Amino acid sequence: MKGNKKITLLIPTKNEEGNLQKVLDTIPDYIDEIIVVDGYSKDKTVDIAKKNKCKIYLDKGQKGSAVRLGVKKATGDYVIMMDADCSNRSIEFELLIAGLEAGYDFCFGSRFIQGGGSDDMPWYRILGNKFFILLVNTIWGTRYSDLCYGYRSFKRKAFLKLGLNSEDFSIETEMSIKVAKGGFEVIEIPSFEKARHAGVGNLRTIKDGYRISKRILIEACK
Repeated sequence: MKGNKKITLLIPTKNEEGNLQKVLDTIPDYIDEIIVVDGYSKDKTVDIAKKNKCKIYLDKGQKGSAVRLGVKKATGDYVIMMDADCSNRSIEFELLIAGLEAGYDFCFGSRFIQGGGSDDMPWYRILGNKFFILLVNTIWGTRYSDLCYGYRSFKRKAFLKLGLNSEDFSIETEMSIKVAKGGFEVIEIPSFEKARHAGVGNLRTIKDGYRISKRILIEACK
């Protein structure tokens, strides 16, 4: 435990047998609960989670659905969400927790502020992310530097107040927008994204870029 707060780590997975054990081996002892929400993997992902005594829930949806289910099942005061592909570094947990301890409701990792970076973003994804950031910052008067990055922490009660409904990779965008709409306190911390260790990711640039665009439009019209 950090302070007197219980901390849940949430990891959505799908066919991550080549990565999950490496991720779990780096998790510090102060994490009170690890929840794996699996999208019916066809490999040994669930077996690895069981071996490591994670709480496991199965979900037929995509990432957004997995995140929403995981937070619903979490018992922690604070929730850290991270990817299962070894791209997120657990040494950054301290910063993600410190932001919440300082009084912020949400703490978002950013690859585009001093101290952040990425080994896993081709130029076209960087341009797409920058475009979405510009749109969101212009429409809602925010000052985000990163928008489509899933390495985040938040107070569970604050997350539940957002009423998120994204089923897919637009979950981070919806979260960022509704945090701004709801007047929640948010801070960005520098984060370095490593390249995926093994396997193939589930993100599809064009399809998921369209979904993110659609989410921004939906929220702008409300």
